[in-house]
Amino acid sequence: MTSSDPTWSEAYLTLDGRQVYYRRSPDVEGIPIVHIHGFGISGSYLMPTARLLTDRGPNLVPDMPGYGRSERPAHTLGIPALAHTLLEMLDVLGFEKVILVGNSMGAVVSLEVAHAAPERVHRLILVSPAGGVHNQPLGRALKQLATDGVRESPKMARVAVPDYLKFGPINTLNLLGELTRFPSLERLVRVPVPSLAVIGSRDPLMPAPRRVREVGSIAPAHVTVVLIEGAAHAINFSHPGELAHVITSWLDGEEIVDDPDQPGLTRVLQLPRG
Repeated sequence: MTSSDPTWSEAYLTLDGRQVYYRRSPDVEGIPIVHIHGFGISGSYLMPTARLLTDRGPNLVPDMPGYGRSERPAHTLGIPALAHTLLEMLDVLGFEKVILVGNSMGAVVSLEVAHAAPERVHRLILVSPAGGVHNQPLGRALKQLATDGVRESPKMARVAVPDYLKFGPINTLNLLGELTRFPSLERLVRVPVPSLAVIGSRDPLMPAPRRVREVGSIAPAHVTVVLIEGAAHAINFSHPGELAHVITSWLDGEEIVDDPDQPGLTRVLQLPRG
C-alpha cells in the first residue's frame, strides 16, 4: 500500500525474536499516531485514513504478529498478548506517548493498552469497537460479519480476502470467539484517558445508537461518541476523509460537524450523563 505514496517507508522490527512489519510516514512534529487493525487482516486497509493524518505527527501502521507481512508466532496471540506486544513495539520505537487509532479488534487492543498503561496514551480513538453481548454467541458474530461483507465496498474484499485466507479459519474462529467475550462498551465507560468512539450506522457488529446511549449514560465526560451515517464496519477504509475530519476536529477541541465534501453524514451522539 505504500507504493502509491513514496514518502512512506516500510521496515521490520524484532519483538520476542520475530520480525514485525510496519509502515511509517515521514517524521513531522507532533504526537505519534499508531493505527491498529482488526482480527484476521493486515494494516493495509487502514492506510487511506492514516495518509490523511500525516501532517499531525509520524503515523505508524503495523501488521501485528501473525498478520500480513509479520512473522507468525507459535500460537495465535489473544487480545491481552496483542496489547502487551503493542506496548513493546512503542518501547522499541521510542514512542513515550501516542495517539491510538484502533478499528474493530484493534480498538479492543487499544482499550487494553489504555487501561494497562494510561500514561502511554495521549488520546484513544476507537473505530467500530467490536466485542461484547451484541456479538454473542459466536454464530451471531459470524452472521454479522457476513452481513457486513456485503455492505462494504467491493474494493475492501480485494484487500481483506487474501489476508483472511492467510490468517486461516481456525485462527479466525478462535480470535473471533475471544472478541465476542470482550465487554468493549463496559470497558469504554471506565477508560482512563480521553476517548473518541466512532461507529457506522450500517455496521451490523455495533449495537443500536439507543443501546450506545444507555451504556454511555455512565461514561465519563471525556468520552465522545460519533455516528457516521452510511458507514459499515471498516470506516477507516470506506470513509477516510470523514473519519480523518472527525479525528482532527476532536483532537483540536473543535466542534465535530459533518464535512459536506466527504461521503457519510456525521453527528455526535448526545450521551445522557449520570
